[in-house]
Amino acid sequence: MRAGPSQEDVRRHNLGTLLRYVHMHGATSRAELTTRLGLNRSTIGALTAELIGAGLVSEAAPRETGRAGRPSLVVRPESGRVYAYALSIEVDRLRAARIGLGGRILEQYETERPPGMTAPEAVRPLSHFVATMRSGAPDDGRCVGTGLAVAGMVRREDGMVRLAPTIGWVEEPVGAAVRSELGEFGKLTVGNHADVCALAEHARGAAVGSDNVIYLYGDVGVGAGIVAGGRRVTGHGGYGGEVGHMVVNPYGRPCSCGSRGCWETEIGEHALLRLAGRDDRSGRDAVLAVVDAAMRGDSQAQHALRQVGDWVGFGVGNLVNIFNPEVVIFGGTLRDVYLGAAAQIRSRLNAVGLPACREHVRLRTPELGTDAALIGAAELAFDHLLDDPLVS
Repeated sequence: MRAGPSQEDVRRHNLGTLLRYVHMHGATSRAELTTRLGLNRSTIGALTAELIGAGLVSEAAPRETGRAGRPSLVVRPESGRVYAYALSIEVDRLRAARIGLGGRILEQYETERPPGMTAPEAVRPLSHFVATMRSGAPDDGRCVGTGLAVAGMVRREDGMVRLAPTIGWVEEPVGAAVRSELGEFGKLTVGNHADVCALAEHARGAAVGSDNVIYLYGDVGVGAGIVAGGRRVTGHGGYGGEVGHMVVNPYGRPCSCGSRGCWETEIGEHALLRLAGRDDRSGRDAVLAVVDAAMRGDSQAQHALRQVGDWVGFGVGNLVNIFNPEVVIFGGTLRDVYLGAAAQIRSRLNAVGLPACREHVRLRTPELGTDAALIGAAELAFDHLLDDPLVS
């Protein structure tokens, strides 16, 4: 007969639950923690004292109170002292940040990522950023680890990028390169860019309170982060969410993955710019220029936006039928496409999606903007701490 959890197991679980709540919600009174976590006041007091002793939270009287009687103490995450490094390798940018417990960005750096840069070459400037941030961190601070977001298919167990056609990588050992460069700060978790953006928006952005979410990220390629039942759906090896490579048009254009007619060949930035007669341009600014031209009445830009919007709605309708989400978020250049073609996208979604699956779906843009990848990468690193706050 299997024994139940010990008192020690329960205590450590409760510590993690309390710390996770404060991490996600910020400064919280003991009274609210008692109500929200379903624990009694003495237990909350004991758990809080232990987390204070570990240097993870602080506690003080509220700054203002309009109520009579002794106010409930407020528990705050030690954002300035307890932090993670967050790194992001994107199509044209390399970004790094130091993010405190509670999700606060303490400092941030970025630089361009030239075409043709290998994984070790991309990691070097990121490690330089980490060294700079390390020198500015408090002497008594605690780094809990590093999270890395990569625009590609990432093997979860070791951070190997199996395929990232939009940045020209195949079998690039990014995880190993980061661990080699960062050394003791390389306690590393690696995730797909869209996946960590979904994590961030679900935790702190446009999808707070919704446990079934699809986050679509577009630039040259298209990926998705999927949350179902409050949990990320990443697949067996961590490769889930490659929705840009759904074949939607078997007789369509060749895709960089080697297939033909993938969804990203119809809705990625190259598709929009080609239809708008602007093949010689690329990047977010070029996409914004097409959307702006369409808003000002340029007929070719309007046609391009309608065409791409129709394909966006087609793919979203299929995803809605499969995953039955509450919210679909459009990030990257798809945000701009959505803002310019929302009616077209919704119309096609309504035509493709089953009524029971689509009738409650909210279409949204991100609230965290370009910070989502860094915030999500930090959440990967914080997860180890939040699962067991007493782990060293």
